[in-house]
Parts: sequence; structure tokens; C-alpha cells
Amino acid sequence: MSLMGLHRKEGVGKAPPRKGRRRRLFVPILAGATWRDRMIACLGALIAVAATALLCALLAGAGPAFPFLVASMGASAVLLFAIPTSPLAQPWPIIGGNVLSTVVGIATAQMVGDPFLACGVAVALAIGLMSLARCLHPPGGAAALAGALGGADVAAAGFLFALAPVGLNAVLLTLVGYAFHRLSGRIYPHEPAALAFDPQAPGNMSPQVRVGFSSQDIDDALRDLGETFDIDRNDLDRLLRQVEIRTASRAHSKLCCADIMSRNVVRTQPYSLLETPRRLLLDRNLRLLPVVDRADRVLGCVGLRELARRGRSVREVMSPAWTASADTPAADLIEPLSSGRHHAAVIVDDRNRLLGLVTQTDLLAMLGRLPMVQQPG
Repeated sequence: MSLMGLHRKEGVGKAPPRKGRRRRLFVPILAGATWRDRMIACLGALIAVAATALLCALLAGAGPAFPFLVASMGASAVLLFAIPTSPLAQPWPIIGGNVLSTVVGIATAQMVGDPFLACGVAVALAIGLMSLARCLHPPGGAAALAGALGGADVAAAGFLFALAPVGLNAVLLTLVGYAFHRLSGRIYPHEPAALAFDPQAPGNMSPQVRVGFSSQDIDDALRDLGETFDIDRNDLDRLLRQVEIRTASRAHSKLCCADIMSRNVVRTQPYSLLETPRRLLLDRNLRLLPVVDRADRVLGCVGLRELARRGRSVREVMSPAWTASADTPAADLIEPLSSGRHHAAVIVDDRNRLLGLVTQTDLLAMLGRLPMVQQPG
């Protein structure tokens, strides 16, 4: 039997069934998108496009030579509301991409006599100019064509057409989008996640960033793939590090906080003078003391950092405690306790009473004792 025949017999190299391929055509392609997100996007686009058209008509009037809304705004609205975190959907790409591309289209129409050639030249130059100006925006291609093929009305308006209606449309659409996203609880313009720094050592990256893959690994991987992805590089970094945390959580999912916490916890009272917790921290080599009331309910926490503040009693200087329940998976503490934001998790019951403490040392002991789960294959 030939090698090809063997492959066919074993099913190697076979194309997926046509029915499966047809179903895949209707699978959402946006990672993380939910139906709620899509409904919010639809509502936002409805409000923004309608408001932009109305405001533009009221501000500048409308007529055959001045449409109150250009077609590229519909495509801009898709980006602005369906994928507001995309680098292509930020304010400068929406405004700069549409305006600059329209200018390119109008200039091309004046310099290139052949309309067929003018179409290609306008879009090509628009891509180049948007890339140089760091405002790449796919609807800019439509804006370039509108400038190149707008006819006598666009030609009569000249380059002013790029400012009104195109520029006015883009500015109004962005402003309405900004207001809508803020009211719906989203952050817009999108702020890519910054790499975390270790507060204990200014200038150093946090343990999360120092351990595992590096920024250079991301750059090398992107170069190896040879493709462009519609995601900010820092967002990609954050996503991959979250994948690492989830992998570690799955590997240690059987352990909960009750399994690794210290139970005989040294604590202090809110009305104790600062000398008492200071002595406890130094004599016992501790970094944090839970602050509890007489019923052992957690009120906050205090460490050497809090003791450096001005005050006489613990209550005046304590910070809020970061708490978790006894049945919380211990691996869920990996991210907060390795980020530099917290030194320990205070374990409490459903009445907020102190049960124990999980420190960075406890977590390190857990990670060093248990092997990572081996994935099949």
C-alpha cells in the first residue's frame, strides 16, 4: 500500500466534512465576544449613527452638495462599537483615517484622469498615509473612494469636503461613542494594559513579568508567525500572562486556601497603640497582622508600611484587608500575591471572622511541592 493510500485509510490529511465547514462559517470570530456585547454594540451604533446624522444636519445643513452623513461612518461605527478595544477603533484612527483618506481621494481624482486607475491609487495611497500617520482605519478605504469617485459635487467642494461633512461626521461619531461607552461602563478610548512594576524595587518588573516568557519572546513569536493581529501588543502580553495563571490554577485546582493557610494567626486590635503591632511584626519576623474586633471579625490589616503613617492607634493607620474564603482555590491567589499589590490573603468565614492567613511563603511552598499537570498528547 502506498504512503498516500495509508494516509487516506487512517484518515490523515482528510478535509473536514463539508457540513462541519458550513457550520464554521457561522461561528463568531471575535474572541471573548458575548451576545450581551453584541447587543450593546447594536444599541450603540443605532444611537451614535442617528445622532451623528441629526447633529451634522443641524450644524451644517444638508443638500445635494453636502450629504449629512457619508457612507464610511457606518463602517467606522462597526469598529467603534463591536471592537472598541481595537487599535483601529480609537479616536485618532476614526478621525484621522477618514479625513486623510478623503483628502487623498480628492487629490487623486484631480491628478489621475482614468477613474479606474484613480480608484486603486486612492486606496493604496490612503493605506500608506494612514500607516505613516498611525491612524490606520479600514473605513478610510471607503473614504478614499468617496473622494475619488464623488463626482461633480465633491469636486466643487474640493478639499473642504474632507472637513465637512467627513471630518464633522467623524468627530461627532467619536464624541457620541465616547459618551455611550462611558455610560455603559466601558473604558474608551481603550487604554492598553501597562507592564507591572515591582513596588519593592523601583525600575524592576514584577515577579509575574520576570518569570515565564519575556517581551522579546512575544516579538520573536510575532515575527515567526509573520502575521498582523488586531490587538495592542500590551493587551496581547496581558492575555498570555493570564493564560499562564489559568494553566497554573488548573494544575493546582484540588488545593484550597484551607489546605495551606496558617491557622494560629497573630492579630491585633484596632485600639492598640502602634508600639504593640510594631513589636509583634519585628519580634516574630512578620509582614502583616490582621486587625480584628472582639468578635474576631476582620476590620483591616497593618504592616510596617502602615506603621510608618502618622497616628496613635492601629485604627488610624490600618489598611483594608484583602480577604478570601477557606474554599477558594489556592491557585487563585497566584496572581494577586505575585503582582506586588498584596503580601498575604486573610482567610475569613461567611461572617468575616478570621480563620487563617495565606502568605507569599505559603503559596511558594505549595507551588514548589506540587508538580504541574501533564497534558495528554
